[in-house]
Amino acid sequence: MAKRKIAILGEDDVLRKHARPVVKFDARLHELLDDMAETMYAANGAGLAAPQVNVLKRAVVIDVGEGLIELVNPEIVEAEGSRIGVEGCLSVPGRSVTVERPERVKVRAADRNGGPVELVGEGMLAVALCHEIDHLDGVVYVDKMIEDVSDRYEQVKGENRA
Repeated sequence: MAKRKIAILGEDDVLRKHARPVVKFDARLHELLDDMAETMYAANGAGLAAPQVNVLKRAVVIDVGEGLIELVNPEIVEAEGSRIGVEGCLSVPGRSVTVERPERVKVRAADRNGGPVELVGEGMLAVALCHEIDHLDGVVYVDKMIEDVSDRYEQVKGENRA
């Protein structure tokens, strides 16, 4: 495993590109997922998408305090409710904004070996799932900003840094 460089909004155009579906579930994918997890934990984050480490593949890792979740080719298939909360992003250091997200989402994806995964996320997990899947489509949370609250909110792992 190796820690990778996190792409920064405004410096790396990779964050605005659409990631390609993963078609090979091989050792290279396993290494990418392992490196992404190490990078996320080292940066005290709650989630990380492959484009954030300059890889245009549809893969994300998330840990909102309930253990590591790896999703390959994730898609949101159901969303319900609404919540407005404060988010941050490892690719936009020092900035916190309010964003409206679903309260609950259902996601279908593959695991690192290509096996099917179906996951229901509520609360912070729903936020992290939406945030990371947005990254796969070139969308950054500031695109959905309601209000910039950077001067009033300290970023805390598990609460808003994905």
